[in-house]
Amino acid sequence: MKIALLGYGKMGRLVETIALREGWEVGPKLDIQDNVQGSGITPASMAGVDVAIEFSQPEAVLANIEAAARTGINVVVGTTGWADQRDTVEKIVLDSGIGLVYGANFSLGMNLFFEIVSHAARVVGMIPQYEAYLHEEHHSAKKDAPSGTALSLLDLIRPHLNNTNPSVTCVRAGRIPGTHVIGFDSEADSILLEHRARSRQGFAEGAVMAARWIAGKKGLYDFRKIFREIIGI
Repeated sequence: MKIALLGYGKMGRLVETIALREGWEVGPKLDIQDNVQGSGITPASMAGVDVAIEFSQPEAVLANIEAAARTGINVVVGTTGWADQRDTVEKIVLDSGIGLVYGANFSLGMNLFFEIVSHAARVVGMIPQYEAYLHEEHHSAKKDAPSGTALSLLDLIRPHLNNTNPSVTCVRAGRIPGTHVIGFDSEADSILLEHRARSRQGFAEGAVMAARWIAGKKGLYDFRKIFREIIGI
């Protein structure tokens, strides 16, 4: 099977390493200068490609999806910060008949964390004394704050909270790969759940897992649901 890379920065290169390790062919590798407004995504450049993995910039996502749809290529979108365009993307996917996987976070560990947080919120939410909060940290180059992952965590816990608008704090500094903390606090004590990424490797592994799953399929899918299916939850 063959993967195209839409975005060839740090994440694109890491996806390439994981994909080659798992026996995929990789190419083309389109960075910003090779793919202005999706111009590098053509029937010729995508010949033989099964899935394109997109880790670029939020402002480039829609053009990349539109170009992939025109060429009939399935896509895994790892870029975040484009949630306001989801309805447009859904229409593109359905009209073109391609398959697309998106996710707030493709890290395998974070998707396990989603399940842990969801269960914890249901249990803690039964006790009215506790209020929840969220703290997240990322590298200084990350543009969206709160992160897409933080917003997904809030979506998971809000239905069970006694405080429906929990406090959210964000840090952007240095080269932090990503840290997310969910806290449940009462007068008597605090309960903390934390996911701390050491590197971006988990994101790349999840993206390649998603590419293998979406190859040959049609429709729009959230990676969290795919992850649950793959591990049997």
